[in-house]
Amino acid sequence: MARSHGTGQVNRDSLASCGTGVVFEFGALVFHPENVEIADDVYVGHYAILKGYYQNRLVIGAGTWIGQHAFLHSAGGLTIGRTVGIGPGVRIITSSHDIAQLGPNAPIMEGDLTFAPVVLGDGCDIGVNATILPGVTIGARAQVGAGAVVTTDVAANTIVAGVPAKPIGGI
Repeated sequence: MARSHGTGQVNRDSLASCGTGVVFEFGALVFHPENVEIADDVYVGHYAILKGYYQNRLVIGAGTWIGQHAFLHSAGGLTIGRTVGIGPGVRIITSSHDIAQLGPNAPIMEGDLTFAPVVLGDGCDIGVNATILPGVTIGARAQVGAGAVVTTDVAANTIVAGVPAKPIGGI
């Protein structure tokens, strides 16, 4: 049976922690704020969604910039380092439906949810409309190109692009 997750209206006092100088632009939403930790000087753009979950944490390091319409999903746990850039429209996903146990004609939505954490290292940059899939770690100072779909870990100081994302250079 479907049920609401609430309005997501930002209430700083409901967050697990909220540092000084944090900016929430108009339309930003935070769900399960009791599991969301935000350090100092974080910017959350217009209509960004910080999707906490009843389990695991969404931790955002100091000086991080989250662009407009970003969707950060933390059911499997999401840790974002310091001074990370997350471009507009970025999607970070930490769960998926397990289809291995399903019969050949069963709807995918009937598969159990599986969870895997995502980690963004200090100083990395995630390009506009990129998607980071469950279980991925992006190394410190790595750069993910616009529109990339990241399915595997990215080493520190590496530039990746494409679908699926592949290394194209270093920093």
